[in-house]
Amino acid sequence: MLKYIESTGRTEEAAIEAALQKLGMDRDDVSVEVLERAKTGFLGIGASPAKVKVTYEAPDEEPVEEVKPVETVPAAPVAEEAPKAAPEAPKAPVAEEPKAQPAAATVADDERAQKIHAFLTGLLAHMGSSAIPSITLGEENTYEVELLGEHLGSLIGRRGETLDAIQQLTNYAVNHGQSHRVRVHVDAEGYRAKREESLARLAQKVAGKVVKYRRNVTLEPMNAYERHVIHTALQDYPDVTTYSTGTEPNRRTVVAYSRGEHRGQ
Repeated sequence: MLKYIESTGRTEEAAIEAALQKLGMDRDDVSVEVLERAKTGFLGIGASPAKVKVTYEAPDEEPVEEVKPVETVPAAPVAEEAPKAAPEAPKAPVAEEPKAQPAAATVADDERAQKIHAFLTGLLAHMGSSAIPSITLGEENTYEVELLGEHLGSLIGRRGETLDAIQQLTNYAVNHGQSHRVRVHVDAEGYRAKREESLARLAQKVAGKVVKYRRNVTLEPMNAYERHVIHTALQDYPDVTTYSTGTEPNRRTVVAYSRGEHRGQ
């Protein structure tokens, strides 16, 4: 069943964090509605905290089953043991067929890859990071960049915002002045795959609530890539449709009950 709590804090983020700590949940497991925004006032006069409503899924309470008395069943008579058959001769081991190995990624070392490497090396050094970019060639003129090193959390940032900025800057630097554009995907510690899985699970969970309660659910603000993941995850979900509303950077995805319709924007 759906439940919610209300929480306050100096800022909206502080109020949300307080609610998450109280529930022991992650941000992806809840939906957030800002009830009152924080006000600073003038010289501290008239200041008021932010107030948010955090909705989450709680397990339905199961009825207590009546404990029935255990009936005693009389033991069946023991049959005489049949003579044991002679042991079978051991079978010859069957040789296993060798498993097909996945194709290794193609390491990119062309002019574009060298430009990507040079730009990222300089950018990372400027950010005070010792991470090293590893570049492979993907499909459809896509360069897959994995940042290797330790303590990469600062390069990922909150919900991948820093990683998105690095990717955007790299795409601009590599394609600036070029007639043939390529795409560059930048990742670290497998963050993007983990984020996609987390968003897909969130989408399925929210869709289940929408169908069960026949009530629309608006998710927290997401970037275009994350909204696309939600739309894709639910494009074939029965009786659910998705669409986006609002303006950047607060554009949100709405998961709506709509029997027999599917669309994503």
